[in-house]
Amino acid sequence: QVQLVESGGGSVQAGGSLRLSCVASEFTVMRNCMAWFRQAPGKAREGVAAIDSDGTLSIADSVKGRFTISRDNAKNMVYLQMHSLKPEDTAMYYCATGFRGAPGARLDPAYAYWGQGTQVTVSS
Repeated sequence: QVQLVESGGGSVQAGGSLRLSCVASEFTVMRNCMAWFRQAPGKAREGVAAIDSDGTLSIADSVKGRFTISRDNAKNMVYLQMHSLKPEDTAMYYCATGFRGAPGARLDPAYAYWGQGTQVTVSS
């Protein structure tokens, strides 16, 4: 059974950095599109970043230049490195895989498998 487990969330001050990790089981990260989403209270789930099996990256405009997605094939893990964090980045962050949406729409929440999430809180 496909399983995704996120870690690395926490509370930081604005301008700080965090690195989120997602470990995958029962499938191979490098052969699948992997993505990070976030959801703040009362808001829709938002695609943050995705890395496709061929290495193609999709990054949301709201985090471009501040967030980076990467993967470690040997460890079967995906990371989201976040710099220059802002209070508006506060949300639950989710790892996802099993893309089933339209081509080129990797930041749409059309994924079959989701982790439980890790909370990121940024204070001003």
